[in-house]
Amino acid sequence: MTTNLTHKIWAPAWECADRGDIRAQQLARLRETVAYTYRAVPHYRAKMDAVGLKPSDIRCLDDIRLLPYTTKTDFHQTYPFGLFAVPPAELTRIHSSSGTTGKPTVVGYTKNDLETWVELVARMVSLAGVVASDIAQISFGYGMFTGGFGLHYGLERAGATVVPVSSGNTDRQFMFMEDFRTTVFISTPSYAAYIGEQARLRGLELGKQLHLRLGLFGAEPWTEGMRTRIEAELGVSATDNYGMSELCGPGVSGECVIAKDGMHLAEDLFLWEVIDPLTEEPVAEGEIGELIVTPLWKEALPIIRYRTRDLTAVTTAPCACGRTSARMARVRGRTDDMLIIRGVNVFPTQIEHVLMETEGTSPHYLLVVTREGALDTLEVWVEVSERMFSESFSRMTVLRDLLTKKIHSVLGLSVKVKLVEPQTLERSQGKAKRVLDKRNLE
Repeated sequence: MTTNLTHKIWAPAWECADRGDIRAQQLARLRETVAYTYRAVPHYRAKMDAVGLKPSDIRCLDDIRLLPYTTKTDFHQTYPFGLFAVPPAELTRIHSSSGTTGKPTVVGYTKNDLETWVELVARMVSLAGVVASDIAQISFGYGMFTGGFGLHYGLERAGATVVPVSSGNTDRQFMFMEDFRTTVFISTPSYAAYIGEQARLRGLELGKQLHLRLGLFGAEPWTEGMRTRIEAELGVSATDNYGMSELCGPGVSGECVIAKDGMHLAEDLFLWEVIDPLTEEPVAEGEIGELIVTPLWKEALPIIRYRTRDLTAVTTAPCACGRTSARMARVRGRTDDMLIIRGVNVFPTQIEHVLMETEGTSPHYLLVVTREGALDTLEVWVEVSERMFSESFSRMTVLRDLLTKKIHSVLGLSVKVKLVEPQTLERSQGKAKRVLDKRNLE
């Protein structure tokens, strides 16, 4: 594995700032954000009024705990633009992500928001070792998902040449890697592992057909074992990065290629907390808890105390790379039932919505997640009604194919559907068990 890096810190004034200066900047921007949000977003104003809180009550960073949380429920209740601080006509771009119902979570950006987002991603890819001479191949989807576009413009800002190949079509991926002499590969870690397997099976040689040196991977959980495998098979130095549509998309944090010891948070523009998800009390530095994030810069969609549902730990100890920004550990899991399959967010209620509108199915189902080779696979087991079970094999096949098509339409993800006999799946007196995750994500 060859990196041949010129170490560059994109924003040294903040990435290497004194902790006191960082906190002073955070407080000033937090007070501005709270005042702006209270004034411009009726939904937030109502939530703050309900607890008797005014923007002037925020006098120190610890006062952030006085503010109400934001969750996906707030997005659902105000769909599509109720959380926005500007009218749609003032937006430059709209993205969305899947929610727990048939409606997506909608996010938007002003021109200034996009400029800041591009800078954040440029900072993140510089952390990962990208330099101006790189040719970066993006294998994220380019639709409403923020990942593809976010990485695209940030990589261009960092000076790299971008190959926007998008996701899938493995033959095309390899053709461009070889013909363009791609040096940076951007995808989900599971797809990178699949590409590594395919490279080995096709007999592609590192340094001959493949010239990769860096891999920037995110959008789903992965392990150190997966990193080691990807690095060996693709000849890259692989780093993790973190983002979320509600917060901006990619650019919230990323690993530095030098230490790979936690993802550096852009603290001048994001205020983080880590809480016990049950008691909602802060946990000690370095302990696992739920990550709460407040962006300190957004015009179109200011968000206060967003509950990410992601479990991680954060440390403020300086990094070997020289940066002083706090670092978050790889996400260990989530506090809710969301699954991430090949970079796609999947909620059991999305599947349930499809099943309940389709004649011949019952309310009893199970999502079985396995890992076949390098790729995650989702199989939906669903009990059929007694009447459907007594129908011909051809009718059952038609139902299975219909469900497969409808679920793909909702998720944008191919799944396997298995129709099972009535009374087959385990019943529960408490919360129903909807997910059987057979992957090893330790």
